[in-house]
Amino acid sequence: MAPWFWYAVVAAVLYGAHQIFTRLASDHIGDGLGGFVVEATAALSILLYLAFLWLSGRWNQKFSAEGFNYSALTGICVGAGTIAFFLLFQRGGPLSSVPVILASGAAMMAIAGILFFREPASWQRLLGITLAIAGLFLLRR
Repeated sequence: MAPWFWYAVVAAVLYGAHQIFTRLASDHIGDGLGGFVVEATAALSILLYLAFLWLSGRWNQKFSAEGFNYSALTGICVGAGTIAFFLLFQRGGPLSSVPVILASGAAMMAIAGILFFREPASWQRLLGITLAIAGLFLLRR
């Protein structure tokens, strides 16, 4: 088993729960305020993680301007994506649409991996990309 596998399982469970809680919240809070609470709480969680690393003597956090800039762009994408999910749910979008939406994002990542990071383009990956994009078009109804 790959050494990163259990991190993938935890990330999948947490991101799945993230969308379920976003769906539950969307009927009770505005998209902007809900998104802000989500992201502020996420920032606090990460701050606590950094404090743990510092206090336990496990601090190994590197820093560069390039890393900062890409992290800031990531934050913009996460914030805007959170607002988009709140709006999707507030407009009646079903929770069951989320896996297809996320699969389409995964297809975008796979394409970037192949084109920009020189990852292998196997027939299985290409089929997965095609099916994910087809799934997004099937959501239109």
